[in-house]
Amino acid sequence: MGAWTEVRRGCLDITVLNPPPSPGEVYSYFRRLPLPQLAARHQPPGNGLSNLPVIFYTDAPTTQTFTVDVRGFDVVIDARAVEFTWRTGDPARPTITTTDPGAPYPDHTITHDYRSGTYTASLTVTWAGDFSIDGGPSTAIPGTTTTDGPADTFSVLQARPVLVDPYR
Repeated sequence: MGAWTEVRRGCLDITVLNPPPSPGEVYSYFRRLPLPQLAARHQPPGNGLSNLPVIFYTDAPTTQTFTVDVRGFDVVIDARAVEFTWRTGDPARPTITTTDPGAPYPDHTITHDYRSGTYTASLTVTWAGDFSIDGGPSTAIPGTTTTDGPADTFSVLQARPVLVDPYR
């Protein structure tokens, strides 16, 4: 213990003491973001008919932007859905994997034909993203994460033709 000794006067760069977040550190935050759990929608609404296609799609946003504080750095994360795994509930074809969120009729792109029965469908979405630190350049996040949407149970009915006499 003694008197202070002045060694140097001026500013000292302390960046090495608190470096910007690494891509791996940002990935750990990315995996914990409250990404939306997209619901699988289907048409026709309610029950379907066997041997006629059931249309699948999601109408929820497939991009999200988050700003998180990582050790004092403002990190902007742009998340985007990159893969959609449609769980059909049908043992004959349990999943359909696409890069497309689908669309309702008449622009539909994702369909599945069912036999009569009751099925539970759901959607798992794989998310990727980019990040920037304090307004700097955008960098890809080195990994993906997934969210599971709510289950949707519906019936597929068998339509049977019935001949009638129009004169009775």
